[in-house]
Amino acid sequence: MTLSIVGHSILEPIIVDMFLPCSVFLSPTFSDSNSSLFGYVFAHFEQSDGFLVSETSSSSKPPSTLRIGSSLSVETPNDVLISSNGVFTAGFHPIGENAFVFAVWFTKSYGPTVVWMANRDQPVNGQGSKLSLLKDGNLILSDAGRTTIWTTSTNSAQQLHLHDIGNLVLSAYQDDTVLWQSFDSPTNTLLPQQQLTRYTTLISSRSHTNHSSGFYKLFFDNDNMLCLLYDGPEVSSIYWPDPWLLSWETGRTTYNSSKIAVLDSSGYFRSSDSLEFSSADFGLGYQRRLTLDFDGNLRLYSLNDMTGNWTVTWQAMSDPCRVHGVCGPNGICSYGSGAGRGCSCVPGYKVKNPRDWFDGCELEFDFSGEDHSTTFDSVSEVELFGYEYNVFRNSSLENCKALCLQSSTCKGFLIKFEDGTYNCYAKTFLLNGKHSPNLLGTLYVKLNVSRNQFFFSSEAVKEISLNCSGQWTVQLDRTYQRNNENKFLNYMVWFACAVAVVETLCIALVWCLLYRTQKDSGAATQGYVLATNTYIKFTYAELKKATQGFSEEIGRGGAGVVYKGVLSDNRIAAIKRLSEANKGEAEFLAEVSSIGGLHHMNLIEMWGYCAEGKHRLLVYEYMENGSLAENLNSTLSWERRFKIAMGTAKGLAYLHEECLEWVLHCDVKPQNILLDSLYHPKVADFGLSKVLNRGGGYNASFSKMRGTRGYMAPEWVFNLPITSKVDVYSYGIVVLEMISGRSPTGVHAADDEGQNEPGRVVTWVRNMMHGAAAMNSWIQNVVDPRMGGEYDIGKMETLLRVALQCVEEDGDARPTMKQVVEMLLCHENL
Repeated sequence: MTLSIVGHSILEPIIVDMFLPCSVFLSPTFSDSNSSLFGYVFAHFEQSDGFLVSETSSSSKPPSTLRIGSSLSVETPNDVLISSNGVFTAGFHPIGENAFVFAVWFTKSYGPTVVWMANRDQPVNGQGSKLSLLKDGNLILSDAGRTTIWTTSTNSAQQLHLHDIGNLVLSAYQDDTVLWQSFDSPTNTLLPQQQLTRYTTLISSRSHTNHSSGFYKLFFDNDNMLCLLYDGPEVSSIYWPDPWLLSWETGRTTYNSSKIAVLDSSGYFRSSDSLEFSSADFGLGYQRRLTLDFDGNLRLYSLNDMTGNWTVTWQAMSDPCRVHGVCGPNGICSYGSGAGRGCSCVPGYKVKNPRDWFDGCELEFDFSGEDHSTTFDSVSEVELFGYEYNVFRNSSLENCKALCLQSSTCKGFLIKFEDGTYNCYAKTFLLNGKHSPNLLGTLYVKLNVSRNQFFFSSEAVKEISLNCSGQWTVQLDRTYQRNNENKFLNYMVWFACAVAVVETLCIALVWCLLYRTQKDSGAATQGYVLATNTYIKFTYAELKKATQGFSEEIGRGGAGVVYKGVLSDNRIAAIKRLSEANKGEAEFLAEVSSIGGLHHMNLIEMWGYCAEGKHRLLVYEYMENGSLAENLNSTLSWERRFKIAMGTAKGLAYLHEECLEWVLHCDVKPQNILLDSLYHPKVADFGLSKVLNRGGGYNASFSKMRGTRGYMAPEWVFNLPITSKVDVYSYGIVVLEMISGRSPTGVHAADDEGQNEPGRVVTWVRNMMHGAAAMNSWIQNVVDPRMGGEYDIGKMETLLRVALQCVEEDGDARPTMKQVVEMLLCHENL
């Protein structure tokens, strides 16, 4: 299918790249270039039409400002604006053969990543097109220097400046008043500090390479909620947040009509409807963008400056099949880990457009004569959202069929066993289909067939591959006025066309060869897995299966319950299920953003997470010997206790002083120190942690007290500045408890006489130290009697004295965790 800009001049036709997605929409690397696949531009012929000429600069670096009376030309590749920090570039960006948009993109990303376009739906010709700031103060984009495609409609502008945050601003000299800015008219991307308001909307692109407006929108609806909308050719529907949930069930509010949302530079997003989320790599130092991708999912990306690749650090929907319209009318979406998202047609239907699933499926056979009969073909494990004309409760299969046959609008029905009965959902349209082994519905499609032909598929949904072997281009229908007759130029035009045809054939041949060589390896790269630097995203169904329905509990805390599970790759994992989505959201985000980017032998390793609906789960490596709290009631040798204290100190020292940002754990206690098969300790449970910028001061502000009674530093009680010394205090309490066997509330874990002496462990240890006549006697009285007196008295004394320094009332008198490590290392090998 081609549409053409038919030109009666020397100008080349504009051919727009229309490569559309097939069964898989994103590669697992999530490296998003958003650029044309061709990179080919026809040869340009030299013209002089008396239009405004762009300024030339003697400087090697392009300017960031376009002055009044100047222009940028599509024919000069270096005719661009670059922000002073070098992050963003504004200029003409190719989107096909001889097709260009004026855009802003990230300069250093692999394949320029476009974040804003002036003329996404009306590309301009590669000859004579310009962006010009006229002397009357109006900024215009002209196609071939003849037709105005886009304008700001201003009349007093003096300069166009590309700011360091990616905002293209048109302003006046005298008071620097903003007359127009690109941040007020976003395309599909929101940049940090750019506000999404009641007047702005993000609209997805049509495909990965076709930048024209697509079918998905992010906007504030009439209920003041930020929503994702599928706005298809025939129907439209909101699909995020889940439309069947009330606002308060999704953690949103409709009682704020300000309608404003913003993403900050650290990766934190907040909206007036109480929607909040953070990137997995939360913190300063990354270039970020929030993009509504062409597949209908809203994703937050972070840029790797070294490779130029983008990594997904948050996304609105973990299951891509929950997006409406992805497989079109009469299509069914299926999704599996490692297999990507695939589409298929309901029984009796075939793909309508072999290049585009958004067009859905159409009837394979339509018999309207007398020699036909009506029948039903079925497929199980299917769900179709919406478009029921009636729901028949407690209805048998035969009754459903009879009712559907009586209605001319019935296209089929979905029957499900719910609450002890079968319910029949009669459909006027077969839309938003989804297939999954976890679904209980069976779809029956109403078909008119020949008496000699029968459908008895009743089988699992089979994915259908689209024709992705070549590039689909559309030649736009646009006519340019003919210039004065010139036989030489006409000859050159025909010659250029002939060359273009030859080169196009060569390009097609190269693509075919590349396709054939990469066909075998392509299947391995089509997985739809959210891959970040350190962990992946699991579906709730995967984790439920891994834990056998959350049957084996291995731990429990205030934020949730931990279960043992076996992942699909046979790794044993500890899967933490937060108790409630609303109450556990803060802990969930804190733990994901804190520990996701940390790597240390004494910190628990997180393998992945799940954020699906109300479900919030974290997947960790499994620690065979459980927590330190569980082992305090057993006979731990003095060597193991010393090594546990040393390893825990090293882990906390790394958090405090060796990370890119300071991390305060805020809840150090035996329950959060886990032991592997060799009793090596690992600090875990970052649900109450606090991340601080390394260059922004060390004191932190907290909205509430954090920690566990008995392990909390005095700063929490007396409202003093919170620093890393709160973790030092908690560590000291843990060491005293580990050596003495007494909890911080003062109950002896192994009192030979059965007397539970109340009182704090700190006071008790100090009284023992000051009241003993000999040095060794107080150590013997403090050390847990279950060690049977078999310990190195020198190392026990070191541990006790270090612990007592850590629990000083004055935070300034306590050592840092790095100093603790150094003190323990001095005695480790003695």
